[in-house]
Amino acid sequence: MPRTDRANSTTYWLDRRTPGLSMLTADLSAHDYPVHIHEALLVAATEAGGSEIEAGGVPDEAHDQALLVVNPVEPHASRMRRSGGWRYRSFYLMDSALADVCGGLDIARFPSIQQGIIRSPDLVGGFLRLHRALEAGADALRQRELLVAAFGELVRRHGGGRPRVARPPRDRALLDRTLATMRERHAERLTLEELAAGAGFTPFQLIGLFRRGVGLTPHAFLTQVRLGIACHHLRRGMAIAEAAAAAGFYDQSALTNHFRRSYGMTPLQYVRAVRNFGQYPAGAAEARSPQSCDSPSRTDGVTPSS
Repeated sequence: MPRTDRANSTTYWLDRRTPGLSMLTADLSAHDYPVHIHEALLVAATEAGGSEIEAGGVPDEAHDQALLVVNPVEPHASRMRRSGGWRYRSFYLMDSALADVCGGLDIARFPSIQQGIIRSPDLVGGFLRLHRALEAGADALRQRELLVAAFGELVRRHGGGRPRVARPPRDRALLDRTLATMRERHAERLTLEELAAGAGFTPFQLIGLFRRGVGLTPHAFLTQVRLGIACHHLRRGMAIAEAAAAAGFYDQSALTNHFRRSYGMTPLQYVRAVRNFGQYPAGAAEARSPQSCDSPSRTDGVTPSS
């Protein structure tokens, strides 16, 4: 729930999918946190500004190139002396949420993390993407993928334990089988755990396998498959909302957002171009973008256009 005063604004909520996970967004211009503790693991990623931090007895500074990590029941404090503002997003993971993360990383227990400030812009970016996806209610596969990837990298680099990283595939068969499953079941609500188990991988391993073998994450690849299916239906006269549902998108709005992001046009623009030519025009710029609607079902180097 949101809380606002003249200088500061915060919103706190509990995640519906992961028991024991809660989150906070904060936009502060004048607030100091005295020495305190949390029962949960705290991970905070700065979007803008910063604050003086003391965690583990070591003074440091939170900023947009550094991640703040504080282990459960560890005293910490912050002061906004030199900073004119601090906007950040934080995660709080109780035991049940930590156990859930461990399942995705295939480790017995969540390790004690090197606490305090970790200077790593890519880790900051990963946790910000995760936080925004959870806040926006992104689909379950996308949320899970970002969660496993962000915490997996944190543990791999800074934890006492190590998640099992993706091993090189013995052959292409494991990846191809997973890709085939995603194409065949594109309209279903597939989960990262289900896809990983089908290939004999952990979720963290599967993400690595996809990045090496396909150049995309599992969610990004599935989105491209769904876009290709939607194009197929649209070319054959199906209504946009029906094509979205048949392809596996949550609704027409979700299809439109992904369509615009990948192809640089809306489904309606695509449909109008197809209708203008009476059929799908193989070489017409009006109906094809640099990443055409026929290409997402391929497995070799599929990448959405920027």
